[in-house]
Amino acid sequence: MAASLLSETEIRHRSMAEEDPNGNEHGAAARSAAPRWGPQHAGARRLARLYSPGKRLQEWVCVVLCLFLFIVNFSFLLFHFSTVHIYKIVPGIILGIVTADFASGMVHWGADTWGSVDIPVIGKAFIRPFREHHIDPTAITRHDFIETNGDNCMIPILPLTHMAYKFLTHTPEALAASYPWECYVFALAVFVTLTNQIHKWSHSYFGLPRWVTLLQDWHLVLPRKHHRIHHVSPHETYYCITTGKT
Repeated sequence: MAASLLSETEIRHRSMAEEDPNGNEHGAAARSAAPRWGPQHAGARRLARLYSPGKRLQEWVCVVLCLFLFIVNFSFLLFHFSTVHIYKIVPGIILGIVTADFASGMVHWGADTWGSVDIPVIGKAFIRPFREHHIDPTAITRHDFIETNGDNCMIPILPLTHMAYKFLTHTPEALAASYPWECYVFALAVFVTLTNQIHKWSHSYFGLPRWVTLLQDWHLVLPRKHHRIHHVSPHETYYCITTGKT
């Protein structure tokens, strides 16, 4: 049966309860001494140990560089803003958000489906977090800002660098013509960068700011109930984790 066709009771029975880090209070797991998932699961502990100091350094560098480029490019966008192309700018921003959501689903599906943590470089660095997440879904809620967002901050660095280069070297006429495209790229970069933070919020059932829960309720970012369906075994639906709409 497709996860989307399950009742709320069936989803709750077959998925990990977010308020219980080990999720062992439902079904057969309630009668087992060994955790089927959560931070005490042997596989979860093994995957967590693969998070290395080198990986931490890479995340720090990416976060700092990405935030710097966002500030630079946002300043350029404000400086060159004009209402002349507003009818193109607004759809461009919306399309950037939609593209980010679709891309998050493709990456999520690929990392869940293909490869292993034993692949050199990308295995431990990029596939490991996805595999850990299905064994210990609440691990992401215990990650700090750097670990949560470091990899996503790496993705837009090259596009944002290219955008800054164009703002510095192109003529005003060329910049005016390409301004709606730059708005699309900037919106795409923002939501790609925020995707894992939004994903973290979808697993945080306590202590979220009111404005975050409102965005979730309005489905402007990934809602908690929506994403929970992905964590119903066998985890083959609802891969998109930015807004969850594509």
